[in-house]
Amino acid sequence: MESVVQGFLRYLRIERNSSEHTLKSYKDDFNSFADYLEERVGPIAEPDQITIPVLRGYVTYLHECQYARTTIARRLACLRSYFRYTTREGLTPNNPAKALRTPRVGRKLPNFLTTEDIVKLLEAPPANTTAGLRDRAILEVMYSAGLRVAELVGVNVEDWDRDANILRIRGKGKKERVTPVGSFAAKALNDWMEVRVPSPTGKPQETAALFLNKFGKRLTTRSIGRMLELHIRTCNLQQHVSPHTLRHTFATHLLDGGADLRSVQELLGHQSLTTTQIYTHVSTRRLQETYESAHPHSKRDAG
Repeated sequence: MESVVQGFLRYLRIERNSSEHTLKSYKDDFNSFADYLEERVGPIAEPDQITIPVLRGYVTYLHECQYARTTIARRLACLRSYFRYTTREGLTPNNPAKALRTPRVGRKLPNFLTTEDIVKLLEAPPANTTAGLRDRAILEVMYSAGLRVAELVGVNVEDWDRDANILRIRGKGKKERVTPVGSFAAKALNDWMEVRVPSPTGKPQETAALFLNKFGKRLTTRSIGRMLELHIRTCNLQQHVSPHTLRHTFATHLLDGGADLRSVQELLGHQSLTTTQIYTHVSTRRLQETYESAHPHSKRDAG
């Protein structure tokens, strides 16, 4: 069965363009399932030996181990996808995982910054150093375009159309989209480009990056996280802020400003509108809080 799993992972990587993060998660999920089979069921050589009762036993096992509902839901999604593949390849007569019930998972509302706090953060990097100009451009672009941190570090100089002020972004599953860049971000990018110096000895894929480290090579996602932590401390923001917080802030502020949900979906690069709809809950919550704090009858005892 191990060779079938490897074939499935190759299918995800080559045909579905799945990210390394997704592939690692699926490998971890399969390792968990293999441990269960070895401990509770016994050796299974072929995928068609896995029946609905075996899978239901696995779900019970996950609950007994007190895994989070999100973890259980992800592992069941992995198995459903795997058995869709084996069914299509003729390795199993049907998808036994289709009958499994996924535990209900409550969605946490995204964390975001207020307009005042995002201004503090964007102005935190110094404007008189090379690193400061780069960091200002990074923060402005992340907030202006709502980029994932992996998308940001993957942007090359050639992906920025200065005349049209747009960026070509390679998102999840290597899907491309075009996103506009605001005037503040465009100015910050122009300031950065005046001091940007790529390494003369670096490989082309490293020096082509729009944003470079102090060695003149492509930044990593971890470097972006450390940079953000530095400037969060500088402007003394109290809440937890990650690179993804800027993406949440981008979407929330757009909806608060009157943008329609479909447009925000396109700008974020979400495949499903359902994923984008979580931001409507954020805007609704803020509206409720504003009402309760401002309306004279919102807290008066009606009795």
